[in-house]
Amino acid sequence: MSIHCHEPKPVQARDWRQAMRRGLLGRCPHCGKGRLFRGFLKPVDSCAACGETLHHQRADDLPPYIVITIVGHVVVGGIVLAEKYGDWSIAQHFWVWLPLTIGLSLGLMQPAKGAVIGLQWALRMHGFGGAMPKPGMQPAMKPVGGR
Repeated sequence: MSIHCHEPKPVQARDWRQAMRRGLLGRCPHCGKGRLFRGFLKPVDSCAACGETLHHQRADDLPPYIVITIVGHVVVGGIVLAEKYGDWSIAQHFWVWLPLTIGLSLGLMQPAKGAVIGLQWALRMHGFGGAMPKPGMQPAMKPVGGR
């Protein structure tokens, strides 16, 4: 009588660069063929090409932070350069920087969210590893005032 030990299968590594690149392009991070979004920022529940479930992604606030950082550096840097080397009126600043800020913000939001979803998929975060995440334990509260 022999006893067989069943060892868990090693988890295959996922290429985070490829997954983020696919997400940037609005494609499924797994196969790169199916669409990642069904609306401007609403991801599909699952990939139409490979069936990978994507409904449990949690991009939350990271994409806007990324976009704000990029757009802020471009626009503020541009304003500083325009003020240093140019003699622009307030109207010229308004007509250049406001449309640029809005255009860059809208143009970068979906790719940033796609890249974040791709990274989460590659790192097996938020249910992308096959098992649903377990709620974290909160550290014990210490009384205030040394008691």
